[in-house]
Amino acid sequence: MGNCGTREESAVVTNAQVQQLHILSSLPVKTEKKHSRSVSDLSDSSTPRNLEDSRSNAVLYTHVIAFTLYELETITKSFRSDYILGEGGFGTVYKGYIDENVRVGLKSLPVAVKVLNKEGLQGHREWLTEVNFLGQLRHPNLVKLIGYCCEDDHRLLVYEFMFRGSLENHLFRKATVPLSWATRMMIALGAAKGLAFLHNAERPVIYRDFKTSNILLDSDYTAKLSDFGLAKAGPQGDETHVSTRVMGTYGYAAPEYVMTGMPSILS
Repeated sequence: MGNCGTREESAVVTNAQVQQLHILSSLPVKTEKKHSRSVSDLSDSSTPRNLEDSRSNAVLYTHVIAFTLYELETITKSFRSDYILGEGGFGTVYKGYIDENVRVGLKSLPVAVKVLNKEGLQGHREWLTEVNFLGQLRHPNLVKLIGYCCEDDHRLLVYEFMFRGSLENHLFRKATVPLSWATRMMIALGAAKGLAFLHNAERPVIYRDFKTSNILLDSDYTAKLSDFGLAKAGPQGDETHVSTRVMGTYGYAAPEYVMTGMPSILS
């Protein structure tokens, strides 16, 4: 499906933006307030066999890491075709594995590396938006951004690996075992919790691309929202909405938003 509206011209990376990313990588992330392809794809010999170890190691990544292009080329075997997990509007996603062999101090963790397609539907602006939002927000129902790469015109994002892929694959691929109703309800509740966290953040976030392909599932079928390239800071104070070009995916965007171009936390 195509996006509603055409992509804005990609912005050129500025020194200020690069400096902002370096500052971001050293800041603690904001977490939830207390009150408030498949496993077989990871057949590489370096893949950890204990999912509990992977889960516990992921928790240790509390700061966003600025990776070099060489490091990400290394963990994806120079972006080898058999390491491809999927493709989307942003670009191709590859599986990888980071540990102390990549950089001293890194804990063992399978990751997904998303590479911007320079000729694709999205560009630097969407890449920077994703880094800004996921680099500062943490919640059990948001996919975790481990790091990024910004070298020359290369733009990459590194996430925790989601062992069960997207909800879309489980719902629409005939080869998969149907999800039980209990699992479906758990996934729906998890996705709703992710949205609620965004809407109730100190500065509300309007997701703008809520669909099954952007809901990823971990080994326990925990739902996590991904792909924040179209996200936008929401209204504050007495504001009831923000005005913007209509963005999102046809058939998924809230009808009142499509008609008015004014997204709100209810959209």
